[in-house]
Amino acid sequence: MDPRQARTLIAYNGWANRHLRTAAAHLTPEAYTALHAGLSFGSVRGSLVHVLMAEHTWRRRIADGVSERLLITEADLPTFADLQRRWSEEEAALATFMAGVTAKRLAAEVSYVSTNNTPYRTPLWQILTHVVNHGTQFRAEAAVALTALGHSPGDLDFMYYVR
Repeated sequence: MDPRQARTLIAYNGWANRHLRTAAAHLTPEAYTALHAGLSFGSVRGSLVHVLMAEHTWRRRIADGVSERLLITEADLPTFADLQRRWSEEEAALATFMAGVTAKRLAAEVSYVSTNNTPYRTPLWQILTHVVNHGTQFRAEAAVALTALGHSPGDLDFMYYVR
């Protein structure tokens, strides 16, 4: 993976996240927090908070060298407006990091400690690939719930982004 490819994947990830949040913005607070069968994290809010939490956790590891123990939770972001604000901040921080990524940095291993306190070393390009794939999984779950609620986020495929 070269820096251009990495930046494209991360930009796609942000684009897909924004499409999902645009659809979720139409939900009432009750629908946003309601439990839905098939969602790993219970609600649309739970799914979105989980994606944001993972992106934040990985960005802190790769950009700041920090393996946080306290993860973002739904209690930290009780309203959709809170989620929107925090995610906008996170996207800006990741974009700043990605602007400086080089081929050498992509190939270099990142040392971090998992949430269960296990140390790892993983090449940056693999972490970025994981972040995008992880987001795809949980966006898909949330998209099913949003569609059932009458607010489909539309097509989120990579090809729609690059076209």
